Amino acid sequence: MGGVTPAFWLPVGLLFLLVAMPLLAEFLRHPVDAQVRARAPGSFANLPQGRTHYRWAGPERGPVVVCIHGLSTPSYIFAATERSLAAQGNRVLVYDLYGRGYSARLRGAQTVDFFLSQLKALLANQGVGGPVTVVGYSMGGLIATAFAAEEGARVEALILIAPAGILPMANGWRERLWSAPVVGDWLMRVLGGWALKRELVEHEHGPTVIPDLEDRQAAETRMRGYLPAILSARRHTLSVLVDEDHKALFDRGTPVLSIWGPSDPVVPLAAMGRLAEINPDAHHAQIPGAGHIMPQTHPAQVAEVLADFLSRR
Repeated sequence: MGGVTPAFWLPVGLLFLLVAMPLLAEFLRHPVDAQVRARAPGSFANLPQGRTHYRWAGPERGPVVVCIHGLSTPSYIFAATERSLAAQGNRVLVYDLYGRGYSARLRGAQTVDFFLSQLKALLANQGVGGPVTVVGYSMGGLIATAFAAEEGARVEALILIAPAGILPMANGWRERLWSAPVVGDWLMRVLGGWALKRELVEHEHGPTVIPDLEDRQAAETRMRGYLPAILSARRHTLSVLVDEDHKALFDRGTPVLSIWGPSDPVVPLAAMGRLAEINPDAHHAQIPGAGHIMPQTHPAQVAEVLADFLSRR
């Protein structure tokens, strides 16, 4: 009997390599351990689901404003917004969603309820039982909307910056690849870092408040658990529309402000028109020349819109 030929082992080896690549790539990424957390600004809350990184800014007795970041960039996206809100006399809470920044990396589907559980647990942990204003950016806008609809009168106002959840996600070939079972998981773990870096470059429209924003985003992709979290949220949260939540907010009379970038390639300006249909009472503001990451590229203009809206509140 003849031995196994090289022609047999070559495809077997290639198959093994393909299977092992995403596992190896994730294993080689750095865990969010005590050494990493020692560099974190702010504090940590040990919540039932897992440790959450957060920080407060502004006067202790000021009105509470909670900021929820988006899919891929952690709470530092609010660096300028946090300062401006605090300077206006607000008590500002920002935090990292699970799987991002310095917060815990958890297994399981990152659904809207998953993120709402984290937010509610953090507010309870911090003793925030009274009224709040909620600011949501991008995917955080979707989460903030769901929270406002669920919490009722507790939410004094809802502020949305380039919010997801109003129009269906773009369904181009890249989005279909990320969403595909097995294939999407392989691509995200192996090539996700490169793809996210390219997306960030595409979304920039001018200098950012954080000059090394691109490098910081790249550093996130080298942390274990980050890319799987991004993929899970793409599949389970960004696929959700919150039309009914916005209708509930309209019926309840919750004040809503939405801020839009005319050059936003992620959340098109058509979403503003759709929100106006769902909630005719919502206030809208456009930042001229802004794209998707306007909290970083147009912080002064965003701060001005926020100050005007909150002062009238």
